[in-house]
Amino acid sequence: MSPGQPDDAALDDPAALADLDRDGMLLAVATAGAQVREALVLVEPETLAGLSGDRPRAVVVTGMGGSGIAADVAGAVAGRTCPVPVVAHRGHRLPGWVGPMDLVVAVSCSGGTEETLSATDEALRRGAQVVTVGAAGSPLAARSDGGRALHLRVDAHGRMPRANLWGLAVPVLMVLDAVGLADVPRDLLSRTADELDRLAEHCAPAVDSLENPAKAIALQLVGTLPYIWGASEVASVAAARTAAQLAENAKYPAVHGPLTEVHHNQVVVMAGVFGALASDGADDDIFRDRVDDGPGRPRLRLLVLRDTDEVPEVARRADASHRVAERYNVASSELRAEGEHPLSRLASLVAVLDFATVYLALAQGIDPSPIAPIVALKAGLAEGAL
Repeated sequence: MSPGQPDDAALDDPAALADLDRDGMLLAVATAGAQVREALVLVEPETLAGLSGDRPRAVVVTGMGGSGIAADVAGAVAGRTCPVPVVAHRGHRLPGWVGPMDLVVAVSCSGGTEETLSATDEALRRGAQVVTVGAAGSPLAARSDGGRALHLRVDAHGRMPRANLWGLAVPVLMVLDAVGLADVPRDLLSRTADELDRLAEHCAPAVDSLENPAKAIALQLVGTLPYIWGASEVASVAAARTAAQLAENAKYPAVHGPLTEVHHNQVVVMAGVFGALASDGADDDIFRDRVDDGPGRPRLRLLVLRDTDEVPEVARRADASHRVAERYNVASSELRAEGEHPLSRLASLVAVLDFATVYLALAQGIDPSPIAPIVALKAGLAEGAL
């Protein structure tokens, strides 16, 4: 298979998948349930006992990239009933209002992320209560020296941050539970681990595309421009996660957004050259130079992520999205969450979609693990070449 040339049949050849997936991204994604269980072992209840004092004015969860998604998970699971704001933060500088009344949770899988270390240091200078989540013996862990912060250890076992979502997010959820801001008991986490294992079995390489929901989604998206819309706060976090995973795993662009906001802007793209105005006859033009012209524009493809808890008005908008897509000759499909608790619902979406992004890479003949542009950026900045 040539890189960039889709091969649908390759997804049902486990040996071919293993040869291309040289660093084992499929296996890493399949460890989601194990990551939850390990977090339950590494973060003991006694470790969090010191956090059960006065309720913070706000919680700021800071992190970048594959570690930063833990902040979005925390906000979605805490939900709109949380009595204080749970704010996701990405960048060097904290908001100006953060101070001694607030809790800052800094997440970095490696423990060496530049932006996260900067934000952590600023939180310590301002006197905020600080919890750090990341590798033992790392610069981030060292911020807890002298009792300045509480460090919660994460062992990624060589997995990249994006493939260690639950190992990073679960400690954050346990912190929120300890300070009384989210109901995430340990037995719920254990059940979530079991559900992640079940979904991993359904999405495994040996399961045929006709029965494998992740492979089916990958085959729907290949060669298209994906638009991924979430019909709830939980589903919108899953949509954002999927767009990021498509970028890193499949080296593939996607656009995401929450319903109903997308109906005030993104939906109009359906009327343009990626939708209704797409030239369906381009491939039939015998005079077209396929080398110089390239493959042409991809067609829009809509994936709507549904939830078991949706505002009725939003649910109607989600249904209408498919009807509008059909009117503008845009293919659409949806994936529905399972469960009642926000964590269960989020896990049911992310588990399938994480696999789908890896399968999309492999269907194109692309190894999902390398992140060469990120490595080049870091090296160039370090050498002053960029």
